[in-house]
Amino acid sequence: MSSSHLSVQFLQQQAASLLLYQSVLEGDVGQAFLQLLETLQQGDSLAGFKAYGRWFRALATYGQSWQDYVIAKILQDANPFSDRVQRQDIQELPPALVAAAKRDLQALQRLSQCNSKQVSEWLTGQPVAWIAPMGEETVLHEYESWEKGIDTLAAHYRQQGTGLFARYSALSWQQGQLWGISHPDPVQLGDIIGYELQKEALIKNTEFLLAGYRALHVLLYGSRGSGKSSLIKGLLNQYAQKGLRLIEVTKSNLKDLPAIVEQLRDVPQKFVIFVDDLSFEEDDEAFKALKVVLEGSVTARSRNVVVYATSNRRHLVREFFSERPRPSEGDEVHAWDTMQEKLSFRDRFGLTLTFESANQDTYLTIVRHLANQAKIDLNPKELEFRAKQWATRHNGRSGRTAQQFIDFLSAELALF
Repeated sequence: MSSSHLSVQFLQQQAASLLLYQSVLEGDVGQAFLQLLETLQQGDSLAGFKAYGRWFRALATYGQSWQDYVIAKILQDANPFSDRVQRQDIQELPPALVAAAKRDLQALQRLSQCNSKQVSEWLTGQPVAWIAPMGEETVLHEYESWEKGIDTLAAHYRQQGTGLFARYSALSWQQGQLWGISHPDPVQLGDIIGYELQKEALIKNTEFLLAGYRALHVLLYGSRGSGKSSLIKGLLNQYAQKGLRLIEVTKSNLKDLPAIVEQLRDVPQKFVIFVDDLSFEEDDEAFKALKVVLEGSVTARSRNVVVYATSNRRHLVREFFSERPRPSEGDEVHAWDTMQEKLSFRDRFGLTLTFESANQDTYLTIVRHLANQAKIDLNPKELEFRAKQWATRHNGRSGRTAQQFIDFLSAELALF
């Protein structure tokens, strides 16, 4: 038997011996690699070239080296070790579980060292080797033997989570489950100008959450286009690496809110449940569900979850003049109490931040800031004149209007 066949057989044994991290090889790249090993072991050169092509294409699609791909899958993998080490110190885990994790890390490192250059040498005809650009240094790169980095890996799992929470910082709740958002809004906190006190209060509350203290539920109320939603999205981009996750829940799915919170309760990451444009109708089931989460129930409140909601309405529950208490036969005796419950719903948020309409000075400050970011080279007086015209002809003065103006101006100056 040739040395290449012995090497291939050894790698197959390593893959077959995985105890916890089997799913690392379950993706399209891992399966293509295992199929390649199988064809190489059989000695079918034509099938080997085809299998190599599938593996090459899969790696090229991800744009990663084989080793970087394996490490990325290890960091995201949900298994008994990665799940339990998020809640317990590694010294408290069963020794057999830790030993199995170390054994798997050894095996995966050996598999990852079989790069496409080596495989191409095993195949006659010398196919092109896949050489990817150097990836970002991550947890295991610094260790010559990956099993020695198990404590660092455990700390990574506690901070960044596993599975969906490791792959995505932003998620949405749809059809009764969480879905990852591949391309979240890249807005930064520094992009939001003119509401510094509100921004400072929201940042402080979020840092309380990340530090493990009781953070408050927050209602961001005010005029449209003032940056309420952008401010919440900016928090994610600021704190995702510190374990913050954002879960977007639409009003139609608020009935599931208690179930969502229970699902997140024992996860070590911190979660902002983001509800945009919040308002309720009469006898709305979503109203009752949100009330349970804000006020609590018999179940203790989860310390790692807060609700950040935005609204353009001062009173979140619509009220009609016909609902005003008028004593008459057949009416509710304590109708005034019912109306007060509706009007005071926003008080159930621990923190209410008000975003007033931007005056002209604030609007122009935002425009100048965004123009500077976009590197727009225009006379300041002309910039202000055109910004005022835009606000008059379009949606009034707001951060959203300023962004729309700058987007239009950038394209116009580039093309004409």
